[in-house]
Amino acid sequence: MWRAELGLLLRRVRIKALLGVLALVPIGVAVAVRVAGGGPDPGSGPRFLDQVSRNGVFAGLAALTVTVPFFLPLAVAVVAGDAVAGEANLGTLRYLLVRPYGRTRLLVAKGMAVIIFCLLAGLVVAVAGVLAGVALFPIGPVTTLSGTTLSLTAGIVRILGASLVVGASLLGLAAIGIFISTLTDAPVGAMAATAGVAVLSGVLDAVPPLHALHPWLLTHWWLSFGDLLRAPVLWTDILRNLGLQVVYIAVFASAAWARFSTKDVLA
Repeated sequence: MWRAELGLLLRRVRIKALLGVLALVPIGVAVAVRVAGGGPDPGSGPRFLDQVSRNGVFAGLAALTVTVPFFLPLAVAVVAGDAVAGEANLGTLRYLLVRPYGRTRLLVAKGMAVIIFCLLAGLVVAVAGVLAGVALFPIGPVTTLSGTTLSLTAGIVRILGASLVVGASLLGLAAIGIFISTLTDAPVGAMAATAGVAVLSGVLDAVPPLHALHPWLLTHWWLSFGDLLRAPVLWTDILRNLGLQVVYIAVFASAAWARFSTKDVLA
């Protein structure tokens, strides 16, 4: 059933458009660096952007850094917010529940489709960035943040791994979006509310007096993927990030199930 949900999701025009826009962002970043004749000075601007002109594969990491704060959360908010509310809005939810699948299985199938979209979205950004960087800049062995050197192949593998970490970082937001989607029949409202949660978390994370709250905020560890470009890899923040996402998933997936399993479906 989840395969059918995933196929339906990826065939939608708006989803193809979302993935297309996500792919265009890193291409635009690489072209901008090329036109400008180089990235920002070392230590300024988005992380990894200053390395792009010296080694094009860093465009993948720079693209992840640029898209994580806004573009990727917005894409996830659109998909997760539409998961249940979109069916209710179209009047197809009741017909889906007529099938002998049960509400729990339907919700799990939609959740699996959203999970795969999150991982795919991060991968699309990284791959588009790497391809744009390879086309526009010289490439070679990758210098890690620790100062050591990785082969080109090992560096690209780390970049693809970083994209999966980014995708996994969005799963907590996806769970919140699915929960909100079970509360309303208006998908636009669910999308906006989910995106608002990400924005609010980012704003709170930027307020120094709330430092005690920061480690529990959804967005706090989103940039931890950069630690994959160290030698040896620093797993502490990455594992904190993934562990926090598991907590959000457990809480909001349970809340979504509790709501959806007792919801009166009128459309």
